[in-house]
Amino acid sequence: MVKGSRHKARRAAIQALYQWQLTEQDPGDIENHFIREHGMEKVDVAYFHELVRDIPLHLHELDDHITPHLDRPLNEVDPVERAILRLGTYELEFHPEIPCKVILNEAVELAKTFGAEHGHKYVNAILDKVAARLRASEIGGLSPAP
Repeated sequence: MVKGSRHKARRAAIQALYQWQLTEQDPGDIENHFIREHGMEKVDVAYFHELVRDIPLHLHELDDHITPHLDRPLNEVDPVERAILRLGTYELEFHPEIPCKVILNEAVELAKTFGAEHGHKYVNAILDKVAARLRASEIGGLSPAP
């Protein structure tokens, strides 16, 4: 695997998931178009594929983990931040081999890159709460993020 390729897979997946949320197109069609139209060298394409296909499949479950921690209805959360929250929650739940700190750091970086000016703080706060529930045994020794 190429160094950074999972990071690049997450970046591409956020863009594809954003498009899916706005257009409600079939995730497979969006994925195929994205792979054709964007440089996917140095990207973990298998991981990109998993994220784009599996997040919509687990949408209700992921949203159920996120919603209790929101200060507004999920459909009112910025679409980019909503996609990042879903991706981070997916990784927290389905990828226990990825350390919690890595997932949270990646989500914050994605929010800084693609989200609103202070969106990374919101994403961090929500995912901290989701992680406290899904990864309680792992984060017992972590201090809360600022």
